[in-house]
Amino acid sequence: MSKYYLNYLDELESEAIFILREVWAQFENPVILFSGGKDSIVVTHLAKKAFYPSKIPFPLMHVDTGHNFPETIKFRDDLIENLGAKLIVGSVQESIDKGRVAEEKGKNATRNALQITTLLDAIEENKVDCAIGGGRRDEEKARAKERFFSHRNDFGEWDPKNQRPELWNLLNGKHFEGEHFRAFPISNWTEMDVWNYIKRENISIPSLYFAHEREVVFRNNSWIPVSEYLNLEEGEKIEKKKIRFRTLGDITITGGIESDADSLEKIVEEVSAMRKTERGDRSDDKRSETAMEDRKRQGYF
Repeated sequence: MSKYYLNYLDELESEAIFILREVWAQFENPVILFSGGKDSIVVTHLAKKAFYPSKIPFPLMHVDTGHNFPETIKFRDDLIENLGAKLIVGSVQESIDKGRVAEEKGKNATRNALQITTLLDAIEENKVDCAIGGGRRDEEKARAKERFFSHRNDFGEWDPKNQRPELWNLLNGKHFEGEHFRAFPISNWTEMDVWNYIKRENISIPSLYFAHEREVVFRNNSWIPVSEYLNLEEGEKIEKKKIRFRTLGDITITGGIESDADSLEKIVEEVSAMRKTERGDRSDDKRSETAMEDRKRQGYF
């Protein structure tokens, strides 16, 4: 009897597709949380594969801070047009204008935490019962606690001690009215897995991930891109560096690294030698030892 073996990328892909199909089977109104970053792009690609030849059966939801990289927004719009998918946009600026949240002030001000209210409002307004994200356990210690199906109470809060067991690939998506779930199909993937998969599948990604010359300022041990939202402090100077970004978020908090990796092959080689987490250059995660977990408990991605 002949045997059929899967390589490790095929196994990860198969697991992720199983999770996506379970979401569609168990929930009535799921969405993909789409940021324009590599992980949400991979999740979208997997969803396309999971339901082919049909279109992706659920919308993509983007929480727009108003401080995004212009390249990310263009990539998002082009992808939505190519997929023929529905896009739901939650605006942090609208949340500020309505008085739902207050803009931070000061040198390290960011709209990152303000996304929580906007996200939860969008989930409630659109009656979303499962939001599919691209979080991975290797990114950060708080995300390492996540299950494939992550339960959120009727306030949108996450309690890591009150999650469902997931034995023998059995996933429990039952919930009361007002509660919802987050699903993480690529939880078991590493950064290297993501890049190898992007390379294998020839998936388009924003140019920000490739090394390019950009005006930056060195702040909090990272190269922060110059933008209209960046307020220079005394002693800071604008420099032109060849950098790339390992993760994408609000332009005011996403730090780049000096790099010559201008192709997928070079990125894979560079990542293989990295000893620092990809979120190590995100200034929002440097605010405290528990910054990510504190945000997640409030309803963050």
